Amino acid sequence: MSRTRLARWATPLLSVLIVLGIAAPAAAATFEQKVAVVTSFTQDSLSSYNSWLSARNNQGAWADYDLDWSTDLCSSSPDNPLGFDFKLSCARHDFGYRNNKRLGIFTSTVKARVDLAFYNDLKRKCATYNWAVRPACYSLAWTYYEAVKNFGSLAAVSQADLDKAAKMKADALAKTSSRAQR
Repeated sequence: MSRTRLARWATPLLSVLIVLGIAAPAAAATFEQKVAVVTSFTQDSLSSYNSWLSARNNQGAWADYDLDWSTDLCSSSPDNPLGFDFKLSCARHDFGYRNNKRLGIFTSTVKARVDLAFYNDLKRKCATYNWAVRPACYSLAWTYYEAVKNFGSLAAVSQADLDKAAKMKADALAKTSSRAQR
């Protein structure tokens, strides 16, 4: 097919598609739509977490919402304390703070919701570990939650907090090891 013949067919076809809205560029989401999406992605539930994670893994599909996906993970606190992987929980927490602030809707109520979602994300992660080390993980989850709840940042997590959880984990592993040897 020659270029002129192709152009003769393509131009009217493209015009019809644009008029029908099939090939039109997507419009930016409204403020209300952005608020609804950010709110739904920062609820305190597993389904909210899973929706956020799916969107995070397919950010292009959400480009019209102009979401802030940036993260510093767990800030200055370890992302993987004692081998417990808190990265995704911290990333969703950053998402909640950054996008609610960006939309101008970051109130004390929103902060409390995002912080509680963070805590429950951490606890769900802890539940995936061996029963013997879960108490140490839950202890760290509580420490991380208290830091963001009270100070708005994980920078408040101290080395003493990490040492306490490390001792709990070591003691639990020692107990399970000695039981296995009997």
